Amino acid sequence: MDNTVFIKYLELEKRFSSHTVVAYKNDLDQFFAYTKETYSLTSISEVRHFHIRAWVVELMQNKITPRSINRKLSTLKTYFKFLKKRKQVQDNPMLKVIAPKVGKRLPVVVKAIELSELFEKINFGEGYSAVRDEMVMELLYATGMRRSELINLTPNHIDFFNRHIKVLGKGNKERLIPFAKPLADRLNNYISVREDEFGLGATAPLFLTGKGKKLYPKLVYNLVKKYLSQVTTVEQRSPHVLRHSFATHLSDNGADLNAIKELLGHSSLAATQVYTHNSIEKLKKVYQQAHPKAKKKSE
Repeated sequence: MDNTVFIKYLELEKRFSSHTVVAYKNDLDQFFAYTKETYSLTSISEVRHFHIRAWVVELMQNKITPRSINRKLSTLKTYFKFLKKRKQVQDNPMLKVIAPKVGKRLPVVVKAIELSELFEKINFGEGYSAVRDEMVMELLYATGMRRSELINLTPNHIDFFNRHIKVLGKGNKERLIPFAKPLADRLNNYISVREDEFGLGATAPLFLTGKGKKLYPKLVYNLVKKYLSQVTTVEQRSPHVLRHSFATHLSDNGADLNAIKELLGHSSLAATQVYTHNSIEKLKKVYQQAHPKAKKKSE
C-alpha cells in the first residue's frame, strides 16, 4: 500500500510541519504492516471497519494510551477522506469506527515563583553556550513559542523598534509575538555575543550550537530539561511545558482567552480553553479557603 501521494499532499497542500508528516507516515506504516500480517491485505480498498477496530484492540492490549490511539485514528480519518475525495475507495471505513474515550488532562505547568528562581538565582555559566541557554529558556517562557518556531528564528525576525517577534507556526502561518523592553535588552546582548563568537549576520539562525550550526530539537529539549530540573519537581520538563506555563500564567493574571489564543497561534479557541482549567482550580481553592459558606461546609 503506497501512501506517497498522500504524504506529498500533507507536505505541499496542507503544509503540515515535518514533525507532523513523519507522525502521519509512521501511523500509516504501522497500520499497513498490521493489516498485511494479520489479514494478508495488499490493497487499501480491501480495508473494512472491522480491520481498523481489530487494530485498535491490539493497540490497547499493547498498553498504547487512548490519546495515542486517537491520534492514529485521526491519521486514518484524514487518509480515508483523502482517498474518498479522489475516488480511490468507494466507502470510508472510519465512519463505523468509534474512538476510545480520553480523560481530560490538564497541561503540566511550572509555578511562576519557580521560573522566577530560575532566571534570578541559577548560574548559567560563562561563554556563548551559557548565554544561549539562558536566552532560549527566557524566550520560550516569555513568548510561549513552540520549539520548532524557536529553532527557525533568525535575527531578522525580531523587530526591536516595535518590540515583536515574527514566528512561522503550524501550517506556515505567521504571527507576531510582543515582548517587553527588558527582554529586548537581553536579546540585543545575546545577538552581540553570537556575532562576536561566529561572525554571522541577521539571516543566519538565531540560536546555534557551540560549533556554529543550527540548533536541533534534541539539544533544545535537553537544555530545557537540565535547567527546569534545578527549580521544579514536575515530571515533564520539556520546551512545551514552558509554553503551557506561559499560557497558564497569562490566564491566572486575567488575560483575555482570545488574546492567549492569538499569542499561541491556535487555530481554534477550543485548543486554548484548556489553560483556563488551571485558573479555575486555583479560584476554587481560594473560594474554599476564604468564603464563609465554603469554610463552614469544610469544617
